[in-house]
Amino acid sequence: MYTRRGDDGKTSLYGSKRVPKDAPRVEAYGTIDELNSVIGVVISLTDNKEVATDLRKIQSLLFVAGADAATELATSREVPRISQSDTLALEKMTDALAKELPTLSNFILPGGSEAGAVLQLARSVCRRAERRLVSASRSEEMNPALVPFFNRLSSYLFNLSRWVNKADGKKEDAWKG
Repeated sequence: MYTRRGDDGKTSLYGSKRVPKDAPRVEAYGTIDELNSVIGVVISLTDNKEVATDLRKIQSLLFVAGADAATELATSREVPRISQSDTLALEKMTDALAKELPTLSNFILPGGSEAGAVLQLARSVCRRAERRLVSASRSEEMNPALVPFFNRLSSYLFNLSRWVNKADGKKEDAWKG
């Protein structure tokens, strides 16, 4: 399906406001969408049902985050928003993973199993989404809970990559810089 409404280089925020497709807010929610797609690839690569279930929950939260980022705060529309409780849930998930992992004493190279490597890709896309949200918040009022959420999500994805690699019997390669 196509509408041709974006042929002029503009898109609509959630609501009717039209903005350039490269506006900071659009860059932010576009990167969130990209992250959601990368996580979908990870789900397709893993046989671990618990990992897939947790990542589907993350995908649902990313839809909320994308809608949140695409909607101005001063709106009369009912829009789900990322909250501090979402960030706290990520912290608990990350802490649970970290308890099962060896302490890091050096940087590790992204890699290992296919799922572990793609989780590292997801982590880097997540960091870009975080940077885009910071940029957007300089010129527009954004939900202040978004940046901490993505900061914690990148930590979760990093630890999940390590956990998946450990579960798959893949050794972490240390960076020897």
